[in-house]
Amino acid sequence: MVLTNKTPEEKVNSLFDRVAPEYDSMNNWISMGSQKKWRKKTMNKLFFKDNAQLLDVCCGTGVWTFDLENELGDKGHVTGIDFSKEMLRRAEKKKKQLKINKKIDFVQGNAMSLPFEDDSFDGATIGFGLRNVPDANQVLCEMLRVVKSGGFIACLETSQPQNAIIRCVWNVFFKFVPLIAKFRGNSYADYDYLQRTTKEFVSAKKLKEMFEHVGIRNVTYIQFSFGAVVLHVGYKK
Repeated sequence: MVLTNKTPEEKVNSLFDRVAPEYDSMNNWISMGSQKKWRKKTMNKLFFKDNAQLLDVCCGTGVWTFDLENELGDKGHVTGIDFSKEMLRRAEKKKKQLKINKKIDFVQGNAMSLPFEDDSFDGATIGFGLRNVPDANQVLCEMLRVVKSGGFIACLETSQPQNAIIRCVWNVFFKFVPLIAKFRGNSYADYDYLQRTTKEFVSAKKLKEMFEHVGIRNVTYIQFSFGAVVLHVGYKK
């Protein structure tokens, strides 16, 4: 895997272009199917009007984007943005298969410099993407900037289980992820990077502090799977 002479954003972009073909399948396997339950519980915690204008940051193949769209009325709209052209190509393919024409747009862009005006959206989400950006604080600042007053910012992300036994099992499991990825025909190096970002990402408490530091208010979080995955939700004043 050659990553020289590239910016941090370009390095991550290249990685996700490579893993895009197997991304949904690998996520299902790694989570042992639990990601569907996490997303369903997450959607039950988000409240927005059926005409809301929403933004899904680091949308990947559009899994959360389509969940959001499904809750909206005819006047609602979701914009999914991702740096990876290959991820977006697969999202567009899903959109075509589902025959969704007006309620979703996919845009290629940088989460650290969102190409939208201030106060453009009623809410913004990011699912399993914050740990892979060069500067998570900058992404949170950008999400806050483009959300309207009273709008929500939601992040579903891997975390550090607080129970020592669970954390040990979690860490051992993820050490095997690159080997399994290689067995399935994927790059060992790519999934080694992804397992390291999972292991090294901040705790739920620390991420709450990061939300608050950039000015997101009334931040709460809910832990799933013994704290291995956490949903944070906060609001713009």
